Amino acid sequence: MTFDLNMHVARLLAEEPFYAALSRHVTKSPTTMIPTAGVRVNPHSGRFDMLYNADFFSKLTDAEIRLVLIHEFLHLVLGHVTERMPAEGMTKRWNYATDAAINSEIFPAQPRDDIKKLYAKAILPEKLKMPRGKSAEWYFKSGLGVKGIRIPGGQPSDGEGGEGDSDGNGEGFDSHNGWSKDGKIPEAIKELARQRLKGAISSAAQQSMKGGWGTVSSSMRQEIIDRITPKVDWKSVLRYFVKTSQRSSHQSSVKKINRRYPYIHSGRKTLRTAKIAIAIDQSGSVSDMMLSAFYSELNKLAEVAEFTVVPFDTVVDDNLVYIWKKNERKAHERVMCGGTDFNAPARYINERSFDGCIVLTDMYAEKPINSKCTRLWMTDSRGAKDPYFTTHEKVVAIDY
Repeated sequence: MTFDLNMHVARLLAEEPFYAALSRHVTKSPTTMIPTAGVRVNPHSGRFDMLYNADFFSKLTDAEIRLVLIHEFLHLVLGHVTERMPAEGMTKRWNYATDAAINSEIFPAQPRDDIKKLYAKAILPEKLKMPRGKSAEWYFKSGLGVKGIRIPGGQPSDGEGGEGDSDGNGEGFDSHNGWSKDGKIPEAIKELARQRLKGAISSAAQQSMKGGWGTVSSSMRQEIIDRITPKVDWKSVLRYFVKTSQRSSHQSSVKKINRRYPYIHSGRKTLRTAKIAIAIDQSGSVSDMMLSAFYSELNKLAEVAEFTVVPFDTVVDDNLVYIWKKNERKAHERVMCGGTDFNAPARYINERSFDGCIVLTDMYAEKPINSKCTRLWMTDSRGAKDPYFTTHEKVVAIDY
């Protein structure tokens, strides 16, 4: 008899109210196109599909099937399918990073007999000699898949990661092929999927608050609640920062009447200008979507201010720094690549006269030196919640 996952889902998730509620929003279909399982956005309907290989599932224990289901649902919950993707798209390195983050949440530190086969396949932080409990971006930026780091089952990586050996020891147990940034899914469909996902997560969370969360950890519960909680209006914060950074200058004008000595002395008019530095992290983990949203708002703010744009990775190249003049419109672009060092833009800006500094980044690098001007950090929700360093400076998440 052919294995039908739908017949087992309700029983397997009987003690998982959150995942059971979320499961109802995911269409599960058998396929031989992938060897294991995977979730994706349906390119036609904007709904979510879970494709699974019946032969693979038929050889798993009930405990292992439940873990695979939870693993796939967490890819949805954490936005790996709809929004969080490096600029280079789906690579083996990002594959390992997302799986390491999820599996550290759902797998025990030591294998049990009922999940032994799946544990051997699972990509786990300890197999990569890394700590548990970090985000996908943290694993992605902390050496995973870079030259000289061995990924289980493969050769030392040149940046894409090993392919895994034939016995499946640590190469992962799901497929991420449906996440590809190849342009096949229209942006309108992606946005529809994001809205549907937010509604599904919100509905599942509300039910879980009443009936229990099952095995969802307290930290994951908080992350889920954070994802469905209305965000701070980052555009208003950005606009307020720019306007309050403006400084006054005065000059005489015969066209303005002097209030104390009318028609005897020239009047004075106040000019308000803002000299703002915009430091933009060029690393691949800063998504194109975040860059696009940020530039869209800067185009509006360029009506009232002039910016000095400072692209950086581990250095600042003077030849790439440019002035964004008032009323100009710009499109986002990447002009550098590499790692991230926040000291590079901090030193550049400190050596010049600026009223304020805005840093667009994912927050995954060492804490920089102090800034001589007021500094605002703009990042994504993950960077705001789980930054690589702590700071008393304002950190605002961009909702995109």
